[in-house]
Amino acid sequence: MQYRRLGKSGLQVSVLSFGSWVSFSKQINDKTADVLMGTAYDNGINFFDNAEVYALGESEKMMGRVLKKKNWDRTAYTLSSKVYFGWRGKANKPNQTGLSRKHIIEACNEALQRLQVEYLDMYFCHRPDKNTPIEETVWAMNHLLQQGKILYWGTSEWSGVEIMEAHRAAEKYKLIGPTMEQPQYNLFERHKVEVEYAEIYKNVGLGTTIWSPLAAGLLTGKYNEGVPKDSRFALAGFDWLKERWVAEEKIKKVKKLSELAAKIGTNAAALSIAWCIKNPNVSTAILGATKKQQLLDNLKALEVLEKLTPELLEKIESIMKTKPVAPEY
Repeated sequence: MQYRRLGKSGLQVSVLSFGSWVSFSKQINDKTADVLMGTAYDNGINFFDNAEVYALGESEKMMGRVLKKKNWDRTAYTLSSKVYFGWRGKANKPNQTGLSRKHIIEACNEALQRLQVEYLDMYFCHRPDKNTPIEETVWAMNHLLQQGKILYWGTSEWSGVEIMEAHRAAEKYKLIGPTMEQPQYNLFERHKVEVEYAEIYKNVGLGTTIWSPLAAGLLTGKYNEGVPKDSRFALAGFDWLKERWVAEEKIKKVKKLSELAAKIGTNAAALSIAWCIKNPNVSTAILGATKKQQLLDNLKALEVLEKLTPELLEKIESIMKTKPVAPEY
């Protein structure tokens, strides 16, 4: 396993990490979660990602039960949660969602209870809140930092402007700004990581914990001939995900990518993950798996990473044709 610093911070995270979105409580039970987290940990993964909204809190409860059973040295792994959407679903009332000081602090306390830990290594603002001043959010996160309930705070799917506004507020009040951002980044979704955040890496530093490096599984090639019944695209309530990704043009590209992967002795999933972590501004890419073999196969991306020569990267670009154009100044 390789480890990278989270932006300009001193925290080191495994370049591949393990997340619970969709799978925990919806696709797998405690026994499978125990096997998957154990496999991840045994292979050097030290970052486990979660959020209050995943399975409406049940995902964190499941991860908390596994962590308590494993009884790993708490200093040997890092753990996250995210705040914004709430966990009560349609029953959410005012102040039970968003990034107000009230919801941030109450949601953190609830996440700690569900995960059965005393602190979170990383706490993310799961989306920007247009109705709460960014200064209030920055102050609330720093309150949690001072209490020792979180060690680093960050954002998820924020714009570059919003991230810099948080840093401006932090600088004004001599507080700690966001250390990391959790954006989507894969061979289909590239603009934020490669273009929008480019100056932020240089100016204030920004760690990135990538979600969906396989485009919700599309880049594995398993949807090339249709939608398997046990896949996330077949889950009730995830039609929006299927509609977004399962397009004929994208499938054609994945088929060509699969052929290229086969020529170098690997598969499209490992090649796509390796491509993602090839970017030096990626701190870690979050893997999601429902089977042990699937996770082990994805971990082979570390071996493929060494094969990503400039020539091979150019071949990938020629297939995908998704490289974003940076603005001219």
